[in-house]
Amino acid sequence: MSVDAITTWLNGLPIAALYAAIAVISAVENIFPPFPADAVVAFGSFLAARGKASPYSTFLVSWLGNFAGAALMYYVGRRYGSAAFMSRLERWAGKDAEKRLAALYARYGLPALFISRFLPAVRALVPPFAGALKLPPVPVALAVSSASGIWFGFITWVAFRAGSNWDVLYARIVQSGKIAALVAAGLVALIALVVYFRRRSKRV
Repeated sequence: MSVDAITTWLNGLPIAALYAAIAVISAVENIFPPFPADAVVAFGSFLAARGKASPYSTFLVSWLGNFAGAALMYYVGRRYGSAAFMSRLERWAGKDAEKRLAALYARYGLPALFISRFLPAVRALVPPFAGALKLPPVPVALAVSSASGIWFGFITWVAFRAGSNWDVLYARIVQSGKIAALVAAGLVALIALVVYFRRRSKRV
């Protein structure tokens, strides 16, 4: 289903049903990637704002929905291992996606999971990967939920301040997603440099 088809469907929903749809769509991106949840949630938030809905309620349902989807995939990874999901996810994330994420985690620990939730190519891999590694659920939940909270909070804030122009909002969300990915990649590179120079200084 295309973004246009989903947004057309959302446009005909009452506020209560719109809240439910936003929650479900936020969860789905963790289960069936690549799914354009950012754009769809932004449009749902945009409609909620036009319908005099609460930005706090809109943020809450999107955040909890996304976290619920991530928690489900963490359970799948923990229960069945990486083989249950990796072949499907690697179709769009690339064959080395698991290795890249494993390398990030081995070097930087849980902060790598937090940063990876802002990277489109590996975002959906984080919860099931963490489950497959049997990482402790509470720290993983904190890393995943805080990253999701920041991103969906930003989307909701932009949507409620967008005025009446959806095209402008969509362009902002797409641009912001690219910027977030670049910032996350930059943080990974910066941390790698810091670790490298620290290890080098210890050897001298």
